[in-house]
Amino acid sequence: MIVEKTDFEGLLIVIPDIFEDDRGYFFESYNCQRYTDKGISANFVQDNESMSKSGVIRGLHLQKKDSAQGKLIRIVRGKIFDVAVDLRLNSPTFGKYFSIILDDKEKKQVYIPPGFAHGFASLEDNTILHYKCTNYYNPETELTLLWNDPDIAINWPFQNPIVSDKDRKGMTFKDIKNLILRGEI
Repeated sequence: MIVEKTDFEGLLIVIPDIFEDDRGYFFESYNCQRYTDKGISANFVQDNESMSKSGVIRGLHLQKKDSAQGKLIRIVRGKIFDVAVDLRLNSPTFGKYFSIILDDKEKKQVYIPPGFAHGFASLEDNTILHYKCTNYYNPETELTLLWNDPDIAINWPFQNPIVSDKDRKGMTFKDIKNLILRGEI
């Protein structure tokens, strides 16, 4: 397993060792000791999975304060354009986004530490995304950063996505920044 650093402090790309033969493949999708040895010492408490049609954008979601979640993202089937927006006020990459293509072929994973908004665009029908979380989901502390916020200016792979009502009504980066400055996030 290889873990690559990114320009975003704590945001890491995990490239697993995949063992393939004429029967198929095998890889370790998570091993606490091995991940800890490679710098991902998060305590995961919840696993989630979603399935999306091609053209769907989910996110950009985050949890406030003590409910903030780190996430270990991987694709079980299909392909996504994955996005994390840094909302850590003292970070040199505050207000910037990281993106990567994740798919079921390479099986790369992304570890996104607490303090980021996360979302993705499904690039294939029936794409299944699985992610581990460092905190339990709390609907009372969830916020949504507007997927097409002009200040963040994410270069999504399509212009007219399928987006939920909740995500369509997300907050602007300016509004979320004001909450951060007031110490609410």
